[in-house]
Amino acid sequence: MTKNVMSQLFSIAAFVFASCILCSCASEADKTIALEDGNKETAIPEKIDFTFHVKPILSDRCFICHGPDKNAVEGDLSLHSAEEAYRALGELKDHAAIVPGNASKSSLVERIFSDDPNLIMPPPESNLVLEDFEKAILEKWIAQGAEYKTHWAFIPPTPQEVPENDGAKVWGSNEIDAFILSKLTEKGLSPSSRASSEKLLRRITFDLTGLPPTLEQIEKFAENPSQEKYEEVIDSLLLSVDYAENMAAEWMDIARYADTHGYQDDFERTMWPWRDWVIHAFKENMPYDQFVTYQLAGDLMPNANLEQILATGFNRNHKITAEGGVIPEEYRVEYVEDRNTTLGTAFLGLTLECARCHDHKYDPISQKDHFQFYSFFNTIPEKGLLDNAADLPEPYIKVTQKEVNDILGFINLEKSEMKEVPVMVMKEMDQPRSSFILKRGIYDQYGDEVFPDTPESILPFDNYPKNRLGLAKWLFDDEHPLTARVAVNRLWQRMFGSGIVASSFDFGNQGSLPTHPELLDYLAIKYKTEGWDTRKMLKYIAMSEAYQQDTKASPEKLEQDPENKYLARASRLRLSSEAIRDQALAFSGLLNREVGGPSVKPYQPEGIWEETTGGGGGSTASYTISEGEDVYRKSIYTFWKRTVPPPSMMTFDSSSRDYCSVKRQETNTPLQALVLLNDPQIVEAARVAAVGEMEANPNAESEQIKTLFYKATSRMPNETEIQSLTDYYTEMLSKVENGEISTSEYLSIGRSEVPMGLDKEKLVAMTLTAHTILNLDETINRG
Repeated sequence: MTKNVMSQLFSIAAFVFASCILCSCASEADKTIALEDGNKETAIPEKIDFTFHVKPILSDRCFICHGPDKNAVEGDLSLHSAEEAYRALGELKDHAAIVPGNASKSSLVERIFSDDPNLIMPPPESNLVLEDFEKAILEKWIAQGAEYKTHWAFIPPTPQEVPENDGAKVWGSNEIDAFILSKLTEKGLSPSSRASSEKLLRRITFDLTGLPPTLEQIEKFAENPSQEKYEEVIDSLLLSVDYAENMAAEWMDIARYADTHGYQDDFERTMWPWRDWVIHAFKENMPYDQFVTYQLAGDLMPNANLEQILATGFNRNHKITAEGGVIPEEYRVEYVEDRNTTLGTAFLGLTLECARCHDHKYDPISQKDHFQFYSFFNTIPEKGLLDNAADLPEPYIKVTQKEVNDILGFINLEKSEMKEVPVMVMKEMDQPRSSFILKRGIYDQYGDEVFPDTPESILPFDNYPKNRLGLAKWLFDDEHPLTARVAVNRLWQRMFGSGIVASSFDFGNQGSLPTHPELLDYLAIKYKTEGWDTRKMLKYIAMSEAYQQDTKASPEKLEQDPENKYLARASRLRLSSEAIRDQALAFSGLLNREVGGPSVKPYQPEGIWEETTGGGGGSTASYTISEGEDVYRKSIYTFWKRTVPPPSMMTFDSSSRDYCSVKRQETNTPLQALVLLNDPQIVEAARVAAVGEMEANPNAESEQIKTLFYKATSRMPNETEIQSLTDYYTEMLSKVENGEISTSEYLSIGRSEVPMGLDKEKLVAMTLTAHTILNLDETINRG
């Protein structure tokens, strides 16, 4: 894009922004605004519960010095277990921090209420302070017997009785609603009415497929938005390839997928056949236990076939260095650590990395436990250093047309220029490598030897083979407390924007408490007993009335529950970075729906690869935009260079893919507005959409604008919005006619051709109007 056009785009930015404000359809009640939660709970509960009232206080204020890390314990006092907390202290063993049932004799109570800076706990130098009501909770808990409980997430899910509610006859379609309504009643809240047919269809279509509904789908559903028709819509979406690609896009974050190795030179790698497998697995609705087992240990399965081996590429998606001067063993250890951390984040919801250098300071995971997990992944014949860009990291397989014809038919090899495509996979060494506790986590500081095993605090590793296949079987043991909860919580997060456990990456002591613990257990057990059927679980969630609620919220509801933890309404959520771009392509008709194959390179600012290259050469030293229709492929196929990820996607909070990520950041920045205003793909999409409407409805600007608005927002505009956009079109047409905007330069943005027969000045004005619509807050939200 020329500097001239860029400056013109910036000059009209103010007009576009003003129009977005004018055309926003949301009333004040529609807007979810950030409110300071000034209603902190200050009422002391009648019965103090260790898990929900006491543990969060101890974990935040005390465990740093008095937690499970025995090497960091001060004053010979640990508060993470009853045995340690009740123990007699001092040389004479004449006092205890906690005396169950007797707060006056508990030194903990004395110290937290002390005014003496030498005695008060937490000490002033810690910069930690207990609020008065927190002190009162601790005192009352001790007076009530100081009962300790195992951390909720380490207790296997138990069958839950579905609540019976007085209002169940008028609201609720399945058991989810019964649990939600029970909590709403407890909090003095009530559910919202059902969303309009247009908004509901937009929401479910984006959540399941990452794309907007078509006008035909909107109009058909509006004719009969019954629960039966809604169910038919869900079924059709779940069977689509779009659903499989959308689910795979989220898994790319979890698996830290990238098309380059990372580090300084960031050479290209070939892992896209593994991505094709992930799409295939979701398309076939592979049960979650099988999906995970293939990826963790497909190569170790009896008579493992090539598909199962290919799936283990999941474990090899970590960064790999080719930097001269590094110590190969140091980096090889980092690769194993990455696989270990990914296991913890993706499947256990635990921060295993926090126990690398010492015992975990908050969770019952010792450094020995950490390296026992580590040893599961430490036995493949890999090198720590690549020699050059052409060096293939061992172990790997080669995919050829023969393999595609035989068993890997889901791989789109036709798009590849390579006849043999190498893919990194897992393979055990002939002679397994020994593993040791690494003192302070340093690669060459060996401590005691360790062997594959798991923490007793989670679930003993009994009668399973001491390898990755045994680890996968352990994950899906009927008594495992975490796997099903973590998985179903992430599905809930996909549909509601936040998990029942908000910290979907951490179910440990420092993580969030579940807002609906009984519902989480109910869903976890349902997911397991129904065969780990992901489609079935997503449908079950989508069919709930809790999911179908409107986003409108009264000031009272916003004040009572500003973060919408208890779901008295639907949350208003911005689309993902992928969906924002893919929606613009679908809106214009440019979207290329080809499935699978190598990654592609759409538009991005010039020179950013060249400016950041490490100097090692290779295919990633410069950026060349893809040819033909490939530039319009879905965002899941965008080439991902680790040191310079796609800038527009990063601006809209994509994961960097450096490490496993199960929850993206949520930011609102001026840069996001600038991307929408200036990204050539958005500008081109607006132009192509404008061309389509001008050809379909010649000389009918009002109809053109209405249809463009309808396509982008999934609803018809009202009269005020039509008038605002029509006025904007007229204003832009005047600017074009006056020469303030260069017609030829503006229409040159993007590769698609401009039809010869159209009025170019009107086309620019209508393009700017369509571009404004694509910038609306409503357009980049799911509904």
